[in-house]
Amino acid sequence: MPNPSPVPNPSPAPSPAPGPQVTELTELFEANRRLLFTVAYEMLGAAADAEDVVQEVWLRWSAADRSDVLEPRAYLVRITTRLSLNRLRALQRARETYVGPWLPDPLLTTPDAALPVERAEEVSLALLVVLETLSPLERAVFVLREVFDLSYQEIGDVLDRDVPALRQTAHRAREHVRARRPRYTPAGPQHAEATERFLTACFTGDLAGVVAALAPEVELVTDGGGVVRAARRIIRGADKVSRALIAFAGDGTMADLEWVPVEINGALGTMALRDGVPTMASVAEYDGDRLARLMVFRNTERLAGLRRRSG
Repeated sequence: MPNPSPVPNPSPAPSPAPGPQVTELTELFEANRRLLFTVAYEMLGAAADAEDVVQEVWLRWSAADRSDVLEPRAYLVRITTRLSLNRLRALQRARETYVGPWLPDPLLTTPDAALPVERAEEVSLALLVVLETLSPLERAVFVLREVFDLSYQEIGDVLDRDVPALRQTAHRAREHVRARRPRYTPAGPQHAEATERFLTACFTGDLAGVVAALAPEVELVTDGGGVVRAARRIIRGADKVSRALIAFAGDGTMADLEWVPVEINGALGTMALRDGVPTMASVAEYDGDRLARLMVFRNTERLAGLRRRSG
């Protein structure tokens, strides 16, 4: 099933009629845009939807009576979280019928990214995959408490919940995440050479070379969403994964693609471009020096976060 939301072109907040008050209003919002996008993206795992939320926050912020707003940052985070919660419930229903494995939207986390985040380490794919297993409320509490270090009283103000209940929710979410915390290491600079050897082996059909690069229990997760051809189940085991990768690399779908190393969600990844347009990306996790999980993003409708800034 295609992504339920269209991919917008990231744009600065629209401005009402010019004037000193409007300028201050816009500056306050823009000063918090990175934070608001990061909160929404952590909540949703969907770049286009997170950007939609930020734009809606701007509309509410610009139209609201702010005479009693003492802390603009807290006010903006509260609106962002509530809007994200509403959208998350709708997205979860859509994901129940999503074709094949669902992965969070990949994001470029370099300074020239079109959708910049507060800090790259806050949006790791490994964490986002685990957050997807939480309830909407648990996810909101975990993100606000563990990622952004808000106090329980601040979270209570955001979610209209009492502190004792929030502490219990936070404990459940923390234990859930800890139990499912990934065992593997995101690819970093030390894995660049190993990643290059692995890709070369895939493209040259070197089965032995691919197998040698993989951990025995390696997982291949391909997110196609029914938009492009992709495995509809997670493939496990070095033998099955290696054969699937070589078949995929040799079927002609990747001809004329330019592969470039990039930082995706704070980790080393690769992005495939056709005529300068992102068409695919991958991020690997390692067990020592062997690849333990490979996430391949093929649903072209969900690659908004791979755009770079223009100009």
